[in-house]
Amino acid sequence: MHKVKLYEYAVIRLVPRVEREEFFNIGLILFSKKEKYIRLEYHLCTQKFGLMHSGLDYNDVIHHLDTYRQIAEGDKNSGPIALLDIPERFRWLTSVRSSVLQTSRPHPGKTDDLNKTFERLFEELVK
Repeated sequence: MHKVKLYEYAVIRLVPRVEREEFFNIGLILFSKKEKYIRLEYHLCTQKFGLMHSGLDYNDVIHHLDTYRQIAEGDKNSGPIALLDIPERFRWLTSVRSSVLQTSRPHPGKTDDLNKTFERLFEELVK
């Protein structure tokens, strides 16, 4: 019998022009408090990025996404937020922002395989 694991996830969005509130999905963050699990991945298609007329720099966006991932992973060199426990890091990463990187509201779920669920959600919502 498989152990059911509760989790929350949020979709990471790129909002090229915040004032227009248009976005496209570029990543996913999933966490489970009880399992002490957090995972953040992103995929920013260069062709899709090139279609935007926003003045954003691709490498700057990638740098910020890498920082988000380092915070999620608890990289001690990524500042004080990265030193928080997993639920606090997830809450900080998914807090409401009016910037070019935003997340959806967190959504709950349950699974017996967190990695498999992450892969499925990433494929459905990001790629």
